[in-house]
Amino acid sequence: MKANIHPSWHPEATVICACGNSWKTGATIPEIRTDICSACHPFYTGEQRIVDTEGQVDRFLKRLQIRDTRRAETEAKVTALTSPDVALGEFDIGKRFVTIFTEHGVNTVGDFLEKLKAGDEALLEIPGIGRKVIADLKKALRQRGYELPQSSAE
Repeated sequence: MKANIHPSWHPEATVICACGNSWKTGATIPEIRTDICSACHPFYTGEQRIVDTEGQVDRFLKRLQIRDTRRAETEAKVTALTSPDVALGEFDIGKRFVTIFTEHGVNTVGDFLEKLKAGDEALLEIPGIGRKVIADLKKALRQRGYELPQSSAE
């Protein structure tokens, strides 16, 4: 065995916990400081508390809060996109067709959907509006997540 390679042994090393509890044990250093011991650990005491010395629980709760905030923002965006109060001008159907719809009292998506409940014929009665414009607008509405009423032709 080589000489002077092993650490010195302290048979009466003191262990001191953050709760104030201390005891003697054998160790290679004379004093050991610890954050938690059997006198204050929830497993041994039966106490319901979270032992979090490194802030893990706080970071986890912060991540949960960020996730919930993002979900709420996403839901608000989706709700705003599928609102019946959205103007038809936001859809790429052409300024001419938006003007024709507006002149005949169809200003918003809600108005368009109400007319659509009666069928495509109710919209085709508007002069200047053809099947292509209605099909394009229906396609754009479906892409944004709107639920279109089922017509008898579909």
